[in-house]
Amino acid sequence: MDKQTQILRDDIGTLAEDARALLNATVDVAGEKVGEARKRLAAALERGQEMCVRVREKALEGAKAADQVVHKHPYQAMGVALAVGALIGYVLARRCSCNRD
Repeated sequence: MDKQTQILRDDIGTLAEDARALLNATVDVAGEKVGEARKRLAAALERGQEMCVRVREKALEGAKAADQVVHKHPYQAMGVALAVGALIGYVLARRCSCNRD
C-alpha cells in the first residue's frame, strides 16, 4: 500500500507541475477564453493543495487517535487484530479450496 501511495503522490505532483508549466507557457497568450481557463486552472490547483493539506491532517489525527486507543487498551487491540486476521485467513482458505473444485 505504501508503494501505491507513493505512486499516487508522484502522479499528483507531476500533474501539478504540468499545470503550473501550462500556466507559465500561456502567460503571453491573449484572449478571454485563455485568461478564463488560466484562472480556473489556478483555482483548481489551489483547491487541490488545500485538499491535500486537509487529508494529511485528517490522516495524522486518525493515526494519533488509533495510537492512543491501542496504548490504552493493548489486549483488546491484540484480540481484535487476531480476530480480523483469523477471519481473513478463513475467507482466503475457503476461497482457495473453492477454486480447486
